[in-house]
Amino acid sequence: MEHSDNRHWLALYHAPGLSDAATRALVERCGSAAAVCAAGAAELHEAGVGADAARFLKTPGGEPGERLAQDLRWLERDDASLIAWGDARYPKRLSEIKDPPLLLFVMGDVALLDEPQLAVIGTRRPTPGGLENTRRFAESLARSGLIVVSGLAAGIDAAAHQAALGADAPTIAVIGTGPDIVYPAKHQDLAHRIVGHGAVVSEFSCGTPPHRANFPRRNRLMSGMAYGVLVVEASDRSGSLITARLAGEQGREVFAVPGSIRNPAASGCHRLIQQGAKLVTSARDILIELKPQVAPVSEETAAGGGREHAAGKPPAGRESGLDAEHRRLLDCMSHDEPVGVDALVERSGLTAAEVSSMLLIMELEGYVSCDNHLYARVK
Repeated sequence: MEHSDNRHWLALYHAPGLSDAATRALVERCGSAAAVCAAGAAELHEAGVGADAARFLKTPGGEPGERLAQDLRWLERDDASLIAWGDARYPKRLSEIKDPPLLLFVMGDVALLDEPQLAVIGTRRPTPGGLENTRRFAESLARSGLIVVSGLAAGIDAAAHQAALGADAPTIAVIGTGPDIVYPAKHQDLAHRIVGHGAVVSEFSCGTPPHRANFPRRNRLMSGMAYGVLVVEASDRSGSLITARLAGEQGREVFAVPGSIRNPAASGCHRLIQQGAKLVTSARDILIELKPQVAPVSEETAAGGGREHAAGKPPAGRESGLDAEHRRLLDCMSHDEPVGVDALVERSGLTAAEVSSMLLIMELEGYVSCDNHLYARVK
């Protein structure tokens, strides 16, 4: 929803010839977006602001002015938010990349943007095996507390969002259009579900169509907000490789799922592995790798009363931090006699998928230990 400073930030965003970097420098110099817009012509000129931009800040007009008005109308929606660079709600990890966006147009739950995330991406033309791997990874990651972030594209992206939602977990879609445009159009229903149980994020203002050049920019946001990127299936020419490269440049982890050497859709993943990406065959591989990074965040979140996440330490009182189903599963194990998944399914009455997911969480949180696929309670 709109608040008083949005108009000033949008004026700076739409001002002709004013780059994001120049705007950040102006705001730092003047103290706020409102102060920049209130500055006199001489002060703006001294700060390097061109005549067209200075005039626009005083009297927004023309097409940029119409776009600004369109954004303000969009902000009247109850589920719409504008997050400016420097705002306390701006995602911390994204603020640390080389070229953070000036503004984020968000529909949905803004608080999710600063929670631990993993980008799950891949080809728009996946194989059945690629789709199944996506569902398996995304569901396990979501159940473990990581926010699955992807790009709302056809194929792997859509499957990742759907798997997270199917696990009754939030998911974030980062898009390469304005926040009022869903691309591809067939994902209207999916985008609506994500807004209701997650967030849709864009750095592009309302009315921005799906230009080809927008998507590499979109990709740097996905990797910038996340702790890492998982490439499930991708050819040598897939845009997912751009995201993986950006992730590496931003200091994020890059994971890749291997496939058949005869599958062209896996060739990009194999190249990433050759270049140093971590080969993974399960969500557990990823969560163990991310544990040193995610655990401190999890503990801070728990202390603040927020959601608890995978890879954190169990709370005081250990079993008191588990819900009823997890405690039920834990009660099916002993400290001294390790037991396999099949036996736990029989004892607990849960499905194999539920048991596997819950065991993964409890192992990472220190409730159970695993040795050769046999599980025991940790004393």
